[in-house]
Amino acid sequence: MDISFVAALQLLIASMVFVIGVSTFAIGIFILVNKALGKELRTLSSQTARLAQKGLAEDVAGLVGNASALLSAINDLIRTATGIGVFLAITGIVLMLISFWMLLQIQLPIG
Repeated sequence: MDISFVAALQLLIASMVFVIGVSTFAIGIFILVNKALGKELRTLSSQTARLAQKGLAEDVAGLVGNASALLSAINDLIRTATGIGVFLAITGIVLMLISFWMLLQIQLPIG
């Protein structure tokens, strides 16, 4: 094998790992911004809180219990989306660092 072919192949692999890392990082940030802080979740959470207050005011125990279960589920959903976003962002950063390390390992032919 020619040394320039091996160096070109290493450069191609390092650049592809970098592109995958940037994409993964961008997807993670997108999930953090849009999914965890989504307008629908905030609206649903505020409406559920109002429903629970109404249930307390009118002495409807079942309504309060269901509203608190819904709030708990919403909190779990937000935590899950945030966890996925953080995991993808950290994975993207690690992939970019690996591609940089791979770039440093390439032995370019002289001459």
